[in-house]
Amino acid sequence: MDLRYIVRYGLSRHVAEFGVRGRAEYARGAQVVVKSDRGHEVGEVLCPATERTREYLGTSDVRGSILRELNDQDRRRLEELRELEPVEFQGCRELIAEHRLAMQLVDVEHLLGDERLVFYYVSEARVDFRELVKALAGRFKLRIEMRQIGIRDEAKFLADYGDCGKPVCCNTHLREMPPVSMKMAKLQKASLDPTKISGRCGRLKCCLRYEYDTYEEHRREMPGVGATVLTKRGQGRVTAQELLARKVMVQYEDSRYVLTDLADVVTVVSKGRRQSDDD
Repeated sequence: MDLRYIVRYGLSRHVAEFGVRGRAEYARGAQVVVKSDRGHEVGEVLCPATERTREYLGTSDVRGSILRELNDQDRRRLEELRELEPVEFQGCRELIAEHRLAMQLVDVEHLLGDERLVFYYVSEARVDFRELVKALAGRFKLRIEMRQIGIRDEAKFLADYGDCGKPVCCNTHLREMPPVSMKMAKLQKASLDPTKISGRCGRLKCCLRYEYDTYEEHRREMPGVGATVLTKRGQGRVTAQELLARKVMVQYEDSRYVLTDLADVVTVVSKGRRQSDDD
């Protein structure tokens, strides 16, 4: 059976399964030249393809093939393209202004094999860029592709480090940016100060999504605030929940407040108010 690998490639950090020409084997992290549906470009080998990776990707389709490991000639060409891209970026900005288009240019991607030049932009409305594409093709003598992206995608292209001190998730391991709501921040007792829970894109941080399912599962298992419970210490009323610790703060009949392990709750005498989706 032919070898296949999972490869991350392109400025948008696409992840897909690629075949191998011949019997060449590649280590994790190897820089390779692939032939994708877009053309010849550089990618990074993540791991061998398996049934588990196909389940994760949601497809068993092969996006292209790995041609070779990146060599010195390829690296020199990449350096040349890095020098060209600022010129191409500025040239596109000039033409956008000339055509008076309501769009903000974010980045440019010049494929290794010169098959196309991809410009990424944000815009609040649909843009008719047909004349712009003609002008760009005439100036750069390449196939032009205009790709509209969202605000969160813009951070994926341009952001570097998050408040945690690590590279932003959207530019490292995330394939898709999950929906995040204020409810998730409230449930995890995160600060509700927008400046503290917003990412580089100005939207709620993606990491608020990571532990939410665990918090939600624990919340459903625990007596709600206001519930009357019987514990090994006696009967009392739940005044607060510590979801990850799986503990509740109980005010007993003698006015003592005791942080009580869920395992020590014998029974729930009466249910209190559970945190609703809108709280």
